[in-house]
Parts: sequence; C-alpha cells; structure tokens
Amino acid sequence: MLLQQIFREEYIIYLNLVDTQMDSVKVTSVLADAIVSGLIDGTLERFGGVIRDTTTQQVVTWLRELEETPINLSKTEAILQLGSTASVLNLGISVMGFAVISKKLEKIEQNLKETQELLNKINRKIDLGYYANFRAALELAVNAFTMNKPENRRSSALQAINRFLEAEQHYLASVDEELEKNSQIINEYLLTLSLAYIAEVRCYLELGEFDTARRRFQECSKILRSRIQKYIEMLLTPNPAVYLHPQFKGKIDLSRLTRIYRWIDKTLDENAVFEMQRDNLFSLMQDENKWLNAIPPVIGNLPINWGFKLPWNSSKSDIYARLPQAMEIMESLIESDRRFEAYQLEVQAIDRLGISFNQWLQISPETETIPDGAKFMYITPQEPLEVEWEMGRWGDGGE
Repeated sequence: MLLQQIFREEYIIYLNLVDTQMDSVKVTSVLADAIVSGLIDGTLERFGGVIRDTTTQQVVTWLRELEETPINLSKTEAILQLGSTASVLNLGISVMGFAVISKKLEKIEQNLKETQELLNKINRKIDLGYYANFRAALELAVNAFTMNKPENRRSSALQAINRFLEAEQHYLASVDEELEKNSQIINEYLLTLSLAYIAEVRCYLELGEFDTARRRFQECSKILRSRIQKYIEMLLTPNPAVYLHPQFKGKIDLSRLTRIYRWIDKTLDENAVFEMQRDNLFSLMQDENKWLNAIPPVIGNLPINWGFKLPWNSSKSDIYARLPQAMEIMESLIESDRRFEAYQLEVQAIDRLGISFNQWLQISPETETIPDGAKFMYITPQEPLEVEWEMGRWGDGGE
C-alpha cells in the first residue's frame, strides 16, 4: 500500500497530434496506481524499457528517461528495480540519439585507455585506433539529419550507415578475439558493438525505414546474445555454486543466481537451479583447490572493486573478492540485452500507431506538470498493445 500511495498522484498529458493515433496514448511523469499494483503482485513486469503483462506479454507502458543519466531514483528505483542493474544503454531507442551514443562511446574509450596504461606493463596492447572512425561516423550522421534537402539527408545518412557497418565488423572481430583470450576488456567491446548496431538502426529510423530497422534489430540481437551468453558462461566459472558460498550471504542469494540462469533458459526456477548446484556445492567444499585451478583467466583478470591493480593476483582471497563484481557484470549484460531487444518493440509501437519517428521523439509531459525529482516519463496506450515477440526468446523470465 505504501508504494501505491507514493505513486497515487498522476500528472497526465493527453497528446493532440493532428491526423495521428496519438490520442490513444497518454504520457505521465509518475506511475499509475494500476501499474504499481501490477508490478507489486507480479501480474506486470519490466522488460528493459517496457512494462508488460506477465501472462499475455502485452505491452502496457513504455519507459523513457527525462534525464540522460537518472540518479537518485528513490522510490521509482524500488518499484522498477532499475537500481539493481546497471546498463550503458538507455531504456528506449528514442533516447539513444547520436550525441548520447557519442558520449557513452567516449566513456568506454576512456575506460579502455586507463586499462591500456596498466596493461602496457605486461606487454598487452589494446587497439583504440578505430574509436576515432566510429566518432567520425557519428558526426557524419548528425550532419546528415540536419540537412534540409531530403536527397542530401538520405545520401549522407547512407554514408554514415556504411561507416557504422565497418565499425560493427571491426568490433565483432574484437569481441570474438577477446573472448578467445578470456580478457578483462570483453565487456567494453560488447558494449561498443551494441552502440554501433544502435547507431546504424537509428539512421534507418530517422529515414523512416521501419522494416529495415526491425530486421537489423533481429539480426544484431542474435549476434549480441550469443557473445553475451558465452561471456556469462565464463563468469559463472566451472562451478557456479561458488556464488552461493557462505561468505556472500547477504550479497548474493539464490534468486540472483536464478535470474542469470533464467535468462539462459526461461523454464528454470529457483528449485531447478538449486538442484543443478546441489552436487556442485559439495564438490566445492570437498576440493576447493580443484575449482581454483580451473578458474578461467577472465575471473582472475577482473579488477577488484572496479579499480585496477597490477600484477593481477589470483590468490584464493582475491578470486573470491572478484566474484561479486562478476555477478554485477552478468546482471548488467542481461539488462543491456533486454533493453536492446525492447527497442524493437518500440519500433513496432511507432509503426502500429501510424506516426513518424520524429513525432514519437516529441512526446513529453509539459514541463510545468513534472514534479520535482521525476526522472522518467511513462507512455501508456489506452489498451494494452499486442506485439510480436521475435526470435522465440522474448518471454525469458522478465525481471
């Protein structure tokens, strides 16, 4: 009841876009009581940037940040579980403009530069040269969509798309190479690859090519998921029961581990995951050294507490110290994967509503109606929207 009272007051802005179906949605800067209740009792769930019916999978609300990087989420964080997982991706494709992508790319590049300074000491090189090409492609895209003549816009946009395709090929090769090396920079390259895909699709959306945008989302999602799953399987270690070690009591529980496994296989529940780990728990206690000797390099190479330390130490205490961070990385990757997939639903919604991408971008509550501290807007159709969950993997357990 407390959360329902917190979100009781609604600031509803009805849209009046001429000759569109936008009068069939409403925009609020707080969650409606019915949605709050559904999230509490489990009849609704958040999947990336959408809130959907747990049973029918119909979309009832889209989330969109009012600020590029939400902070101090307070009560909203609790109900949407947004603070429990971090992601470099925003909740909606509408928020992932070229300037935002460039800013996120800059942060990833800076992280890699800091890592490079340390890795130089052990003769390990990171290829940072292609980031300049990626940034140049983003600048080309920005310029393309500020041109007045349609033919010039399209020509320049296609040039930018070609540059993004080159970046995708480069970073996909980099991801696969780092996966083979079990390196500590796999995550950065996975995120860079996802940004390249988003930049390409954003061009198609700006051009009004919705069918191509949806097709590319499907193709790119399959590529990303296969690499993310391979990385997660590495981070789970040869004995995933280690994440249930007594020293992690109060930090990592069975429900967190189950959410990782449900992303891989939606049919699993907590009991099934526990049964999978029952024998592993005993084998870990009986011969801990066997597990330590089988630890993949990717675990030993994780910097403790997001800081950097050389030489990498693979002592027993340091290995255990890195596991909470490994759990956070897995959760972050799964959240990014879901947000990426939910972008396709957003494209479906725009197409179904019969509006342009530019009109979708303009949706916003009136400034004077936004309460202090509001970080999100919620776009709710008058009736739950039927969507096509692609690739047979859209119902993978939600949150």
